[in-house]
Amino acid sequence: MDEAKDSTSPKQNPFSSVPVEITISVGKARPLIRDLLALEENSVLPLDKRVEDPVELYIGDRLIARGQLEELPGEQKGNLAVRLTEVSSMQESSK
Repeated sequence: MDEAKDSTSPKQNPFSSVPVEITISVGKARPLIRDLLALEENSVLPLDKRVEDPVELYIGDRLIARGQLEELPGEQKGNLAVRLTEVSSMQESSK
């Protein structure tokens, strides 16, 4: 085996081009069942977070990062993005 090659390099790892779904959590709601049953189109469901609060990024149930929501500029104006403010180490394993 050639020691000069780094087997964790994205160019060498066959998994580096596999897409992964990331879920962005902007908040939680805890309505009463009666309020939930009364929801209809245009109902408003209050969340436990404010617009300026950080959002959390998950892969599955693992928290991988936190960030701030932003609106994209230019031709993508109106689309949302997340500016990362904190990233968890991907090397940590749950043993």
